[in-house]
Amino acid sequence: MKIKKGDKVIVIAGKDAGKTGTVSRAFPKENRVLVDGVNMRKKHEKPRGNARKGQIVERGATVHVSNVMILDPKTNKGTRIRIKRENGTRTRIAKSGAEF
Repeated sequence: MKIKKGDKVIVIAGKDAGKTGTVSRAFPKENRVLVDGVNMRKKHEKPRGNARKGQIVERGATVHVSNVMILDPKTNKGTRIRIKRENGTRTRIAKSGAEF
């Protein structure tokens, strides 16, 4: 998976297509990412004792990795990525040539 935590991404498919956000968590085994402000779901929470009231909370749900693209730092548009291996290190490079 070429997308990792902290990357700025744009959603390219689904109900949130066109929205941008930062990846807050990555789930490589499931090929999914959690993007801030994208794919929000409502969760109904029960009251827990006297301290907390019952309420409806909005939480983000994961998005499949194929539905997001990394934003190119030069053009601020979605771009594909390739991996360049040099001296045992991996560097992610955008289609335009920008490094991440």
